[in-house]
Amino acid sequence: MAYLTITKIFQKNDSSLTAAEAHGLATGLLCVDNKMAGTVWLAELFEQEVVLLDDDKTVLVALFEQTRKLLAEEENMFRFDLFLPGDDEPLQYQLEAICSWCEGFLFGVGYRGSLLEWPSETTEIMQDIIEFTKLDTAVDEDEDMDEDEKNEYETALVEIQEYIRAAVNTVKDQLMAGNIKQ
Repeated sequence: MAYLTITKIFQKNDSSLTAAEAHGLATGLLCVDNKMAGTVWLAELFEQEVVLLDDDKTVLVALFEQTRKLLAEEENMFRFDLFLPGDDEPLQYQLEAICSWCEGFLFGVGYRGSLLEWPSETTEIMQDIIEFTKLDTAVDEDEDMDEDEKNEYETALVEIQEYIRAAVNTVKDQLMAGNIKQ
């Protein structure tokens, strides 16, 4: 599923959400309740007066269900990835997408739980993800940025994504194991 396809659906429907934020929201919701209906997610994404085309609903629900599948099955756990723009996009755009993904994830997990009631490991992870929403996204990739500096940014992006992927699985496992008081 292409990031641009989902982005166009949001743009076409005058939504302020990004594809990354929507996927973060789906992931967070599914970490709390892996049986949640995709319609709950859709209702959170768009204003009530927005009428989605059936094709757009189908694409969005497919993303939600794909995310559910990758989070739910043990053998798919390592295939789960954040839904972000490609590496060929400008660094600033990639950083903004990671921040948006984290914001969506926090909202999704917070949809049902309280930070004060979570196991300490989950609380620490959520605090880290809160910090990722504050990343400095002002990256100027003009001629002045040398190759080493660009490589540092790219390496940091990969490390952040890998941390978040592992963190999502930890949070999901703890929440699904009933380690949260609701």
